Amino acid sequence: MEMKDKIAKIFLEKFGEPGGSFYASAGRINLIGEHTDYNEGYVFPGAIDKVIMAEIRANDNGIVRAFSIDINEYAEFGLNEKDAPAQSWARYIFGVCREIIKRGGNVQGFDTVFAGNIPLGAGLSSSAALESCFAFALNDLFNDNSIDKFELAKIGQSTEHNYCGVNCGIMDQFASVFGKKDHLMRLDCRDLQYEYFPFAPTHHKLVLVDSRVKHELKDSPYNKRRESCERVAKALGVPSLRDVSLAQLNASRISFSDEDYRRAKFVVEEKERVLEVCAALERGDYEEVGRKMYETHEGLSKDYEVSCEELDFLAGLARKCGVTGSRIMGGGFGGCTINLVPDNLCDQFIATAKRDFCEKYGHEPHIYDVIISDGARRID
Repeated sequence: MEMKDKIAKIFLEKFGEPGGSFYASAGRINLIGEHTDYNEGYVFPGAIDKVIMAEIRANDNGIVRAFSIDINEYAEFGLNEKDAPAQSWARYIFGVCREIIKRGGNVQGFDTVFAGNIPLGAGLSSSAALESCFAFALNDLFNDNSIDKFELAKIGQSTEHNYCGVNCGIMDQFASVFGKKDHLMRLDCRDLQYEYFPFAPTHHKLVLVDSRVKHELKDSPYNKRRESCERVAKALGVPSLRDVSLAQLNASRISFSDEDYRRAKFVVEEKERVLEVCAALERGDYEEVGRKMYETHEGLSKDYEVSCEELDFLAGLARKCGVTGSRIMGGGFGGCTINLVPDNLCDQFIATAKRDFCEKYGHEPHIYDVIISDGARRID
């Protein structure tokens, strides 16, 4: 049974009559541009063909009645601050409602059933897809689409900050709201300007290889790396590493610790790699895109030191198999590699990755094909 049909069936069972409108919003990948967001650089995400989908119908009782098919759980809550639900998944929906209301928007009671096919724990931002799905839907149902798309993304981000305890950036929600089929988006994390770039390879596929490992860390590695970047920027008298060239950094190398230099070097080089990948895509040069992906992995592993043995193994395996490009996707220390794989090598690469990884680490990685698709939308 297709997801939409399953949602409709359960909506009828739960609420006694057919539902209303269907909405969906996507998970996301980031092709290149890691750890650049907090350095006011660029990120390069795209929405994917894996979504959160919801059926939503306004009711006249002033409360939200929600059922999650995937968790098999029901929640009911009002729309005032004191009405926050206990269930963590329901707080995402409640937070979106509250953030719209706080901005002067209109939200009334509604019934909803939702489900998704975004793999959990794979770094594809299922939470942002959930927020974006409901932000888009409530804007359509109760506000005549008067809230602009950037504000919808900010509503999702504020939901994470204020109701879910995650101090995230805006990339995930941005990609989920603004996603466009066959295009990636370069987002400037300084001024939030963005531009679409074509991404519709005719002879390659995007394949995620999920190591299914996440290493426990004893310190705060992300904070430590951010502090390194901030120290270097301050020493160079600039607001952020966005304003630093590699030549400037190298000219002052003796002013920094080796660790701080290497952290900053990766960020400065990664900022330029995003721009180079954009130019390569405009030329249709996917070989150059792949080279830059491998460079990013090397930098994340050796200079930024956020890789791990399993991810280095997968990237090395990809290179041996002739994969065009491969790198860590996300913060690191586990999770996925994202791979740009020639069509004629895809089956062989996947089989080799499963076999060799299992032989070395005792379990197979999960494999996900992804296609760059549209973001938040109403489904007729």
